[in-house]
Amino acid sequence: MRIPIIGTEGVGDVLAAAWTNSGHQIVVGDARDRTRADALAERIGDSVRAAAGVDEAARSAEVIVLAGGFQSLELLPSPSTTAGKVLVDAMNQVPDTEPRGTDDRPSSVIVAERFPDAAIVKAFNTIDPDELRDSARPGIPRDRRFAIFLAGDNARANARVATLIEEIGYTPVDTGSLRHGGALQRPGSAIFGRMLLPAEARRVLALSR
Repeated sequence: MRIPIIGTEGVGDVLAAAWTNSGHQIVVGDARDRTRADALAERIGDSVRAAAGVDEAARSAEVIVLAGGFQSLELLPSPSTTAGKVLVDAMNQVPDTEPRGTDDRPSSVIVAERFPDAAIVKAFNTIDPDELRDSARPGIPRDRRFAIFLAGDNARANARVATLIEEIGYTPVDTGSLRHGGALQRPGSAIFGRMLLPAEARRVLALSR
């Protein structure tokens, strides 16, 4: 599968390398600095290509990962390039960078409003990039892998992202709808920043609902 990743720092870097190792082709785009995308592609190898821009990157596949800063939504692809596609929101909205007027909604609800014709799945945002890189456990039973949380309103899109999570050595744990499940994944929540095995993750979620 060809997977565009928008944003070339932190989780974007880690996912590009991990999915390349799983046999996927990665297209990276960075609206702030094209040289970052070029450097990432050069570092990882032939299975990663730097796009000329974020719209070009988004047009190239059916699953797109948003790994840039939530406070810079204007640097994301245009909505027309994401129509009918799965959009993985790996961004976080933190208090000191919240755009004015967003009230108390989860960031993915705001992202969904910007991209109304895409299926939004919230994932990969609760784990530190270094932990994401170092704590993968491919090849062992799923109940002994660490959890990666996801939330979304489209069952087919959720299933596609769950498969991508499993491919890199983690177990997907569903937190619910985009609105409620996205809120459970916010910075400061009971699951944010914690490495949890699936059974423990589900217990923590049950206490948080």
